[in-house]
Formats: sequence, structure tokens, C-alpha cells
Amino acid sequence: MRTPDEVAAMLHLVALGWGERRIARQFGCSRQTVRRYLAAGGYVSYRAPRRVKKLAGLEEWLAERFRRHRGNADVVRQDLEGEKGLKVSLRTIERAVAPLRQALMAEARATLRFETPPGHQLQIDFGETWATVGGERLRLYLFVATLGYSRRLFVRAFRHERQSVWFDGIEAAFGHFGGVPQEVLLDNARALVDRHDAVTREVAFNPRLGAFAGYWGFRPRACAPYRARTKGKDERGVGYVKHNAIAGHEFASWSELEAHLAWWMREVADTRVHGTTGEAPIERFAREEAAALRRLDGRPPFGQVRELIRRVQADATIELDTNAYSVPWRLIGETVEVVVAGGRVGIRHHGDEVASHGETTGRRQRVIAAGHLAGIIRRPPLVTSEPPTALEPAATIEPELLRPLSEYEQAAGGGW
Repeated sequence: MRTPDEVAAMLHLVALGWGERRIARQFGCSRQTVRRYLAAGGYVSYRAPRRVKKLAGLEEWLAERFRRHRGNADVVRQDLEGEKGLKVSLRTIERAVAPLRQALMAEARATLRFETPPGHQLQIDFGETWATVGGERLRLYLFVATLGYSRRLFVRAFRHERQSVWFDGIEAAFGHFGGVPQEVLLDNARALVDRHDAVTREVAFNPRLGAFAGYWGFRPRACAPYRARTKGKDERGVGYVKHNAIAGHEFASWSELEAHLAWWMREVADTRVHGTTGEAPIERFAREEAAALRRLDGRPPFGQVRELIRRVQADATIELDTNAYSVPWRLIGETVEVVVAGGRVGIRHHGDEVASHGETTGRRQRVIAAGHLAGIIRRPPLVTSEPPTALEPAATIEPELLRPLSEYEQAAGGGW
């Protein structure tokens, strides 16, 4: 590109009889450049032709997909080709989303501190570390639970982090703290969360986690995907356990490791002055949080609970493990829910408990409550809710019916 003075000189030389080739050599440019200025009769500015960008008009679509895929430009490129039929290079996508990447990184770094009231939230997570146990170098999976208000910690070591140990850890934490909080904040572990949409924040929890939460009466809550900082209390707790309770220690056996963690929780973690609250977690817990947790009331572990569906038989009993348990005779032919837990057999109909018996350990025994047959026999049978022993079999007495046989047949749905 020539300057206006140079173009004026070119025009003057042409007037003196110079040719295009000679002028081009004089100014060190091509003949086409000289010819263009001569044809224009003077200086003209150079304008590069405007290129139409391939991604023009797709700015909003790119922004939405970039956030959905949490900054993975290559996945955005694949979606662009599959959905829009537009094939571009990865570098083109990266240039287009460069401003969005800066915003995403700033969002990930930003942390809003929030405090929860006593008994409201328990944060849980797993962390991995290595330790020598019994002379062998083992990978440890540390389950760490932190109460949101008092910052009191619970730690347990496992050899894996499958769903069963998540539940074992949560139940052990409930037992350690003596109660259940209103909600449990967890990471998006595959064992607990089936799907969590990063854009809509729709969460699909594992069905068994839903049953577990319903059994204990807490509300599960998943932190934002790829933003574990939203679960900061527990993230810091995992690091604290790794570098304070485990680092530099060797253990003669697994039981010694568990004993060490119990001592560390009691003597170190509970009594330290927390940097945020300025108090020892055990003092803050005892003063305000312990009473805010919902009591356990002797509830057995979730894994020991069986929930079954049974139909009431014609003799006003349901069958469970070859044994018979009575229900009120008016439920003959109805479907009932049976819950076996803690040595008790509870029987519910339409949400109401209609019978409760002690679970018998024998086989082919009959556990009968006299009141369940009241109104259809004159005398209750001698067999009670306590099953007879093998040495003292229950006597059998033929009951005397108080109503016509046809009425019992109708209730049972057919002949006896």
C-alpha cells in the first residue's frame, strides 16, 4: 500500500512519459499496484474484503453449549457438526469461546460463604490417600462428614467407595452425632446421583438413595456440578483429615487405624479452635446443634430393613419366612405392606399400622394376637404373640364360631 505522496509522484512520472514497469521498479511495488492507482487517477485507500464468519449468528447457541459442557470446546465442536451440519476446526471454536472461558473460570473461582443454622445440614464426601496398614501400602477411602453449623467432623476409613459404604458412613455419622440433620449435601458421585444437568440444575438421585433418605427422614441435596467449592466445609475437612490424621502414620492393623481415627476425632478434631467460628466444634455442637438434630430413637440400620407386600390369607395371617403372623380378620383377602426391622414385624394397610409382632426365629410357627380374631370366635386360641418353644408346643383348641359360616366364606372370597 502506497502513501498519497507516492501516488502523486507516480502520476507525475506518467505525465513525463514513464511506463508502468519502470515506475514499479522505482517504488518497489508490483505493476498491478501502479496500474490500480493510475486507473483511479489518484490515491485510494485499501479495503480488505469482509469475510463472512462461519459461526455468525450462533453466538447464543455456542454460549449455551459451552456452559453445558463446562468449557469443553471439542464437545461443542462435535455438537455443532451433528446438530447444525457445520464443520469447523477446534481452533475456530476455541477462538469463538475465549471470552466465555474467562467468565467460566471466574465463576468457578468465586465462592459465596454461607452459614446454615444448627441441625440443618451435614456435608459428606470421600477422599483418597495412602497409608501403611499391617506392613502393606494400602489405598484408603476416607469418608468425611461435617456438620454445617458446629463444624464437628466424623471420619471412617473404607477400602472402596461403592454405594454400600456411602450408606454405612452416613449411618455411622448419624450414630456419632446422635441424630439426623434436615439435609445432607453431597457430591455428584455416580453411586448416589444418576444425572445432574449443569444448566437446568435438574437432579435425578439414585432410587436407593431416595429410599435411604426417606427411611432416615433427611433431604438429599447435590452440589453444583464441577463446583465442589459449594461444598467447601467438607472439601476442607477431607484435606484436614489427610494431612493431620493420616499423614506420616503407620498402623499395625485395620483395627488400629480405626482406633486411631476415633482418638483423633475425640482429642484433636473436636477440641481444636476452628478458624471460622473461633470455637471448639465440640463446644459449639453441645451448646446449640446437638438438640437441633432429630433423635435416632433406636432405629436399625437401613440395610437391616425389609419391606415386603403380602396378601392376607383366609386364616387372617400373612406368611413370612414360612411363619404366619396374624392381622385383624376383616383384612382377609386384602394386600398389606410388611416391614421387618429390629426384630419386629410391622404390618400396614393403606399407610396405617394394623399389626406388630416380635419376629420369630423358628420355622413354620404361628404368631397370633388374640385381638385380631375378636368377634368371630368365642374364645381366643392359646397361641399368643410369643411363639411356643419346641419343648412346650402350644395346645390347640377348636374355637367356637360366633357368626354363620357363609359370612366367613364371603370375607375370605370363597369357601374355607
